[in-house]
Amino acid sequence: MIKRFFIQFFLGKRLYAALVAICLTFLASYWFTALFTLGVILLYTLGFFFLLDTVFLFRQGNGLVANRVLPERFSNSDANQVLISLENRYRFAVKVTLIDEVPAQFQMRDFEIFDQLEGKEKKEVFYSLTPLERGEYIFGDLHVFVLSRIGLVKRRFSFQKGQMVKVYPSFIQMQQFDFLATNIRRFDYGFKKIRRIGHTMEFEQIKNYIPGDDIRSINWKATAKSADLMVNQFQDEKSQPIYSILDMGRVMQMPFNGLSLLDYAINSCLAFSNVAIKKGDKAGVITFSHRMQKSMQASSRKSHLLGILEMLYGLDTDFLDTDFGLLYNWLKRKVSQRSMLLIFTNFEHQTALQRQLPYLKAIARQHLLVVVMFENTLLESLTEQVPDKISEVYKQTVAGKFMYDKRLMAKELNRHGIQTILTKPAELSINTINKYLELKARGLI
Repeated sequence: MIKRFFIQFFLGKRLYAALVAICLTFLASYWFTALFTLGVILLYTLGFFFLLDTVFLFRQGNGLVANRVLPERFSNSDANQVLISLENRYRFAVKVTLIDEVPAQFQMRDFEIFDQLEGKEKKEVFYSLTPLERGEYIFGDLHVFVLSRIGLVKRRFSFQKGQMVKVYPSFIQMQQFDFLATNIRRFDYGFKKIRRIGHTMEFEQIKNYIPGDDIRSINWKATAKSADLMVNQFQDEKSQPIYSILDMGRVMQMPFNGLSLLDYAINSCLAFSNVAIKKGDKAGVITFSHRMQKSMQASSRKSHLLGILEMLYGLDTDFLDTDFGLLYNWLKRKVSQRSMLLIFTNFEHQTALQRQLPYLKAIARQHLLVVVMFENTLLESLTEQVPDKISEVYKQTVAGKFMYDKRLMAKELNRHGIQTILTKPAELSINTINKYLELKARGLI
């Protein structure tokens, strides 16, 4: 009895399990067939919309037109705008992704601009680039990826491979400081303007005779008309030669905020020359290192500024020490008229200054010499930090010593009658122009 019970029990269990398995298999087969049918329907639907999207985007050969418009030249260290004009020739709205292959100097590998255009719409898109070195910049392809509202197919358009633009010294900065050439209420408050009366060919005015005036300056026609003794008054010729002298040696290769000291000096030279020419003086440029390099004679012609711009465009540093003795001999032979000379250089320690000081003193005896030196802004930021370790205290002490030495060098030059400008690189242009206006207001040039 017990054996028969167990046999019937196990057989019943197996029969029940078999029935359950058969039911599950049937249901699974049913759902699989239903899901497969649904998947096929969705696949065909997706294929239909894919083909429809493809036809919409590719049936028109020039569905979208893009044009990159570059300025004639870029301004170094300034934000330069690049214009991209877009024209959607499709009748429907599209989403666009712009990928412009900007020059390798910018190292921008993830440049993308997203936008949307309605049907038959034209739009202009702007972006800016800030170069940090002069030279030729080559743009690659301008890629435009177009996506319709269906969003299954993306079409690529490519335009304008190989566009080139030249990066010139900062003419934008030059234009920013242009107002200083005409603004009589400038930054020279406290300076008394001295007018030296001479006998040059530049006539100033006719005035009443005062005992002590040169009788050779009597204007007899004016005297006959006024019945009083009148004399011609002349002033020293305003158009003085002013030379910007650029040190092209290794000391000018040091970078600050991505821009070398030479490029700071070049930008300042252009802005300063523009102001000097508009103030009626003659501006010239001299470059030197271990040998005399390019030079441009001082001139007050307005077209002369374009020549200076082209000359500064092609300058570059070398990695050799500069020879101030060579500069002194060249100036003695080539610049005979007393001139204002601005030497853009950088002395990192007093020993370097002491080696060149005899030549600077000799130049200052013949010309009005202004030596422009740079403050190390990285050292200044280091001294302002609160130290947490002994090593940081040591670094701050060394940094403070370097900054103190720079001030001592400026005082040493002033003690020998040499004008100095000790400035941060970013403030070079305004400080140079202000120094020029100061010296001009004091009648030293």
